[in-house]
Amino acid sequence: MKKFIYLIIFFSFFDLFTQLPVMSTYAESLGASAFLTGLAVGMYSLSNTFGNIISGFLTDRKGPFVILILGLLMTGLSLSLYNLVEEPIILLVVRFVHGLVAGFIVPAAFTFLANATEQEKRGKGSAISGAFVGIAAIIGPAFSGILASRTSVPFVFNITASFMLLLGILAFFLLKSNQVKKENSAPTANIPIRVLFNNTGTLKAFSGAFFLMFSQGVIAYLLPLKVQSLGFDSRLSGTLMSTFGIIAVLVFILPTNRIFDKVAPIKTLSLGIALMGVSQLLISQADSSTLLYIAMACYGFGFGFLFPSLNSLLIDSTTAEIRGKAYGYFYAFFSLGVVLGSSLLGWLSLGIVSGFIFTGVVLLVFAIIIISTQKRPSHVK
Repeated sequence: MKKFIYLIIFFSFFDLFTQLPVMSTYAESLGASAFLTGLAVGMYSLSNTFGNIISGFLTDRKGPFVILILGLLMTGLSLSLYNLVEEPIILLVVRFVHGLVAGFIVPAAFTFLANATEQEKRGKGSAISGAFVGIAAIIGPAFSGILASRTSVPFVFNITASFMLLLGILAFFLLKSNQVKKENSAPTANIPIRVLFNNTGTLKAFSGAFFLMFSQGVIAYLLPLKVQSLGFDSRLSGTLMSTFGIIAVLVFILPTNRIFDKVAPIKTLSLGIALMGVSQLLISQADSSTLLYIAMACYGFGFGFLFPSLNSLLIDSTTAEIRGKAYGYFYAFFSLGVVLGSSLLGWLSLGIVSGFIFTGVVLLVFAIIIISTQKRPSHVK
């Protein structure tokens, strides 16, 4: 059962990462202006934020099984809508629908996984799920970039749609028996949302999710410009991103993942975000490809420590009754981080070097705040 959930998590993030290298050029090919192109790229993350939150509420009310099936099937159908796009406005509508329904999958999947994982193994389980996210980050962009150049963007999305629909059908038969008892149990009390933001553990998990993806947004925005400014071609940007992804996956799957069950998640969270901050500072000062590789390896280690720590902290700080809502907000902060990470630096008119320095300092300050306010997380009540 868990292996199948990991597969769902992989394809959910695969869907996300296949969009990255092709969406802006696809929008331009439809005649979109620079403004509409940027809006088309960001529309998915915007509606995905709302989808995550809605998924959280529905997951706690209906159970993760129903929402997971619904999310997979609707995402598969929404991906097929790209075949009907002929102008930028229609693309914006499809992007909104796609992001909204895709947002149903991840909170439900992680809630399903968390509820089925033994407490003493939640760290290792989070690391394994992180590995599938990392593999999707490595494979997705390369897959869509190569295939779209030889066929078309809608064709790429049709392939992902087929996988989503197939997973939705398989999930109905494979996961139903694992949820019958859970979903037929007595309804739980209605817990106010404010308790999630009054709880130190969940608040740190939400903040960590935001800064993780804020950092990712900065890397996606500034790293290609840094590489270009040093006189290298775009291929180096791709290999640097692959380096980070491979290092992170190794942290997830090697025996190092045992550390997440033996060390308090607050400590590994602080270490991970600090390493990502140091990496941003290293990139700002790098003047050779060797230094860039070292910096991205450091970033990979940071990501590898941070992602499982956030999941472990969220599990430690919540009970099954409210975990769906918690994961909904958790991944909503993920989406917000992506949007703000790539756009805030533009609003502040920061250059390449100053942009990396600013981000590095912000991440290090956040790491210091997290570790200095450390205390044992309590469950949301």
